[in-house]
Amino acid sequence: MSINKVRTLWSEGKPVLHGWLSIGNPFTAEIMAAQGYDAISIDIQHGALDYSAALPMIQSMRASGVSIGARVPWLDPAIIMKALDAGALNIICPMINTAAQAAEFVSYMRYPPLGQRSFGPTRANFAMPGYGPHMNDEVVALAMIETAEGVANLEEIAATPGLDGIYVGPADLTLGTQKGRLAPGFDREEPEMIELIQRIATVCAKNKIKACLHCGTADYASKAIGWGYSLTTVSGDSRLLAGAAAASVSRFRELTEASTSSGSKVGGY
Repeated sequence: MSINKVRTLWSEGKPVLHGWLSIGNPFTAEIMAAQGYDAISIDIQHGALDYSAALPMIQSMRASGVSIGARVPWLDPAIIMKALDAGALNIICPMINTAAQAAEFVSYMRYPPLGQRSFGPTRANFAMPGYGPHMNDEVVALAMIETAEGVANLEEIAATPGLDGIYVGPADLTLGTQKGRLAPGFDREEPEMIELIQRIATVCAKNKIKACLHCGTADYASKAIGWGYSLTTVSGDSRLLAGAAAASVSRFRELTEASTSSGSKVGGY
């Protein structure tokens, strides 16, 4: 049985509910990990954090049993290997545009003879005793297709040996394929974007890899599962915090302004 919950769920034919962390704080990460997600990734690319913040966040989530991952800043062996050595099991790599780049990414994820990952699991060895080459079968490599070039090379990228899936970021995918005609954002409803998102799922299925999609809402994520997506990210810590705070403030204003407008007065002399 895999120690990676993502692989276990996929082997059972079940979708993965994925969380997202862009606030560089271990307490926030701990709270998110306790909410029932199957997997959570730390956004080292666009999040308000770096590796020194990501490490304690990974540590804080260990007790939850959630499958921990990271989106690295770029196709860079140093941060990919360092994130794995810290204990990340799932790596999302942005801006993969060619099959050669996908193969390069995969090589950084795994130890020889399957790749060129350097051995030195400094923290991972304590979190997962006996950490070694067998982890080649546990880690998950997800390439992001976000540009017109990436879409043009979709078939070749999806056929890359060792690639576990394609992760779709709708904001950059929209910018990259629509030449600025459409504003970036999640949960696309434009027919041409839905067609493209569905096509990516079809190509992934054809190549026996997993399609993954970043979503803004649970409703859209559920719809994506119906399209053949095997992992959906539903919003993230910063947006969820902002949404809950805004809803609380809005409700307070609604109640107090209604009370004031009704003409109620405070008693006194």
